[in-house]
Amino acid sequence: MRSTVAAIVTALACLLATTAQAAWNADWKHRARIGLNTSTEGAGTAEQADNVPVLVRLHTGNFPFVDAKPDGSDLRFIAADDKTPLKFHIEKFDGLNELALVWVQVPRLAPGNKDEHVWLYYGNANAPAAGEPRATYDVSQALVYHFGERDGQPQDSTANANHATRSTAKLGGAGLIGGSLVFDGMQELVLPATPSLKPGANGYTVSMWVKPAEAMSASLYAQSDLASGLRLSLRGGKFVAESGALAASSSAPAAIGAWQHVAVVVKEGLTLYVNGVESARASGAPVQLGGAGVVGKEFKGEIDELQVSTTARPSDWLRLAALSQGQEQKLVSYGAAEGGGDAESASYFKILLGAVTLDGWIVIGILAVMFIVSVYVMIAKALMVNAAARDNERFKTQFDQLFNSIAAHGEGQANEDKALAARFRRSSLYRLYASGAEELRHRFIAYAKSGREAVLTDASINAIRATVDARLVRETQGLNSQMVLLTICIAGGPFLGLLGTVVGVMITFAAIAAAGDVNVNSIAPGIAAALVATVAGLAVAIPALFGYNYLTSKISELTSDMHVFIDELVTRIAEQHSV
Repeated sequence: MRSTVAAIVTALACLLATTAQAAWNADWKHRARIGLNTSTEGAGTAEQADNVPVLVRLHTGNFPFVDAKPDGSDLRFIAADDKTPLKFHIEKFDGLNELALVWVQVPRLAPGNKDEHVWLYYGNANAPAAGEPRATYDVSQALVYHFGERDGQPQDSTANANHATRSTAKLGGAGLIGGSLVFDGMQELVLPATPSLKPGANGYTVSMWVKPAEAMSASLYAQSDLASGLRLSLRGGKFVAESGALAASSSAPAAIGAWQHVAVVVKEGLTLYVNGVESARASGAPVQLGGAGVVGKEFKGEIDELQVSTTARPSDWLRLAALSQGQEQKLVSYGAAEGGGDAESASYFKILLGAVTLDGWIVIGILAVMFIVSVYVMIAKALMVNAAARDNERFKTQFDQLFNSIAAHGEGQANEDKALAARFRRSSLYRLYASGAEELRHRFIAYAKSGREAVLTDASINAIRATVDARLVRETQGLNSQMVLLTICIAGGPFLGLLGTVVGVMITFAAIAAAGDVNVNSIAPGIAAALVATVAGLAVAIPALFGYNYLTSKISELTSDMHVFIDELVTRIAEQHSV
């Protein structure tokens, strides 16, 4: 259905899509540029960051899901050199609702560079599934919980398999990134006490996204044994990191009901980060950690994307993580889709069609049917009224002769009428004449059989007029038949298009809200694609409006001619055959 409608719309618009050759592999039909802006206009990093897992959010506004496989198994991420495949994994790919979350490991992100990018390839129906969660993270990443499970225990996405030992919290929350873990103040999540979770010589990092439901004092993360421990908590409305005698408290209070990225780095003291920015620091002797981690004790709210690293992550690394995962998309941007030939840019028209959602295609499909119907009606009616006008003119030139040839008794009139009907078969005036002549002939035949004189009374004249008037009504109905289809197209086309646009805009904003991706590059394609439905509605209504006005003027002329002709015909019959 989609491909058929797309072909119709493309043909009507007379536009050909400009395409781009896939430099990495010609088996993939499409690619898109994923920008990574580390300049002051973007992430604003000061140092190089290595092996950063960047979250790529795909939705209706920035990705044509119709061109990819339904499960996203044909997605591939290639480095900026367009040669080197990158490690990635898909956390979520919902082709029906057009929403996807993909984690891509970027080996190196230089600071202050607005031209950093990777390539996203897709559009290969024969591509096998690729992407492995454990390969997306470096060896220092000890634990990653996406909380995308619907039941059971939270699962670790790294190669360490540090799956949760026990969790009483509820999975399936509407998280910032896919799902989240929901706490009610009486629940907790217990991590395993495995060797891979023990701090290394290079420090320790714990990070998570937190959405407090209310102001409270609660533990977000606690790891301790008999020797020492680490605690990240909410206290007095602020984030607090503690270990032994060391404590670091955030300068600003935690936002209630909003997602915030919180991280604590342990190395020669404690450093607390909020939303990728250092908020507090406590210097001191190296902290020794051990024991199992416990998350969310006495906490009310949601937690998403819990990560533990056995190294002290640099500040820019944490900043890039927070900016790529959060709703404020300063790091990641999405370029236009490319596909197919040798050019480097894609047609704007193809981009719009690629971004149209399923509901939009349904509306456009209905409008395409309406357009075809309106074109058919306009052509058929135009041919009919023009042919009727021509035959009427021909009939007028011979009307006097035909009228005078009506036999007084009409016995030989039937055969002549058949020949005239074939000759003037498109003339509405002839059919009016024929109905009056037929009525007149029947009366003459009846008068002849009864021996009456062939003279018409006033009642007979009125009866003949009634017969001709009845034929006039049928002729008018025939001329106006199917014109209601044009009025439906004129009135309904724009409203159907507007409906498609409104629903498309709603879906675009819903997808953006679900993906947490808020920037012009993500909004613009979806809004523009939604407006395609309005354009389609106007494309149906405007030609139908012009055609309707033309046809009504022609039909009005024919109707006026018929009214005048009836008066002339009845008057001449009365003049010639009445007393």
